Amino acid sequence: MERTFKALVVRQDGAVFTRQIETRDVAELPAGEVLVRVAYSSLNYKDALSASGNKGVTRAYPHTPGIDAAGSVVESSSPAFCVGDEVIVTGYDLGMNTAGGFGGYIRVPAAWPLKRPPGLTLKESMVYGTAGFTAALSVFRLIEYGIQPESGPVLVTGATGGVGSLAVGILALAGYQVTAATGKAQAEGYLRDLGAAKVIPRAALAEDSGKPLGQGEWAGVVDTVGGDILATALKTVRYGGAVTCCGMVASPTLQTTVFPFILRGVSLLGIDSVACPQELRQQLWNKIAWSWKLKNLESLYTSCDLAGLEEKIEAMLAGKSRGRVVVELEG
Repeated sequence: MERTFKALVVRQDGAVFTRQIETRDVAELPAGEVLVRVAYSSLNYKDALSASGNKGVTRAYPHTPGIDAAGSVVESSSPAFCVGDEVIVTGYDLGMNTAGGFGGYIRVPAAWPLKRPPGLTLKESMVYGTAGFTAALSVFRLIEYGIQPESGPVLVTGATGGVGSLAVGILALAGYQVTAATGKAQAEGYLRDLGAAKVIPRAALAEDSGKPLGQGEWAGVVDTVGGDILATALKTVRYGGAVTCCGMVASPTLQTTVFPFILRGVSLLGIDSVACPQELRQQLWNKIAWSWKLKNLESLYTSCDLAGLEEKIEAMLAGKSRGRVVVELEG
């Protein structure tokens, strides 16, 4: 096999971080039982932060981001994987402090990869990626809590982002009445095509009355942004409802009161897709491949190669991206 490959490498010079495509050698990759030739990756907000020098994501540079990867096993010292197995790797430390999917190869511990489930191609798996897995985990937790389609409408915040878009689609596919909140007025058609029954402006969630509770509207909420929007969502959930929390693009700070919890019995459900147990991870990827596989995946993503990542990263950091970005490393 070819021992060298192309990768996006982020380097630090003092307070300045630069990104460029470099040739790397497989021998430079970290230790691990499984070597994977990467066919596809995807761009997530965490990748954009890592690519910009955010030390809360990546501690040491030079570094190759990419928290998602899908490809074929080329070397394995683990009996769990054979050469030629097609695998998906998301979560754990990939792309954070371990060289990630924005390179032609990754080497990872055997506990990280998941064999590609039938019904899902490698490329389709990266249309979902961490964002889709997080959306699926959020929907799963609402269902596990007891929120059913007949319970009432479910709100999705940050609905045009990767997690939000896929949450809208999965919820609609599962029979829920979905209200999508977005700051992009031009995206209404896109969200309705995904299955949103109603689209509201993000400003509608900027509740600033100071009251500890608002009118109960939602049976459940998938919140992807945090901050004041999450605080408003908590105040406007119906009695016995639940809110999942998986993001902080608006703010990591939550200013609220105990009243939604002690007067309405509302639950706040934290979503962690990084260290999710492998058994549940497999269960959810199987659902993504079959019952939660969207029929209009092609409308959800744009593609780029390593050279096109620069533009995509800047757009994501500026809040101008929509849906998913699939990174093609083969061809």
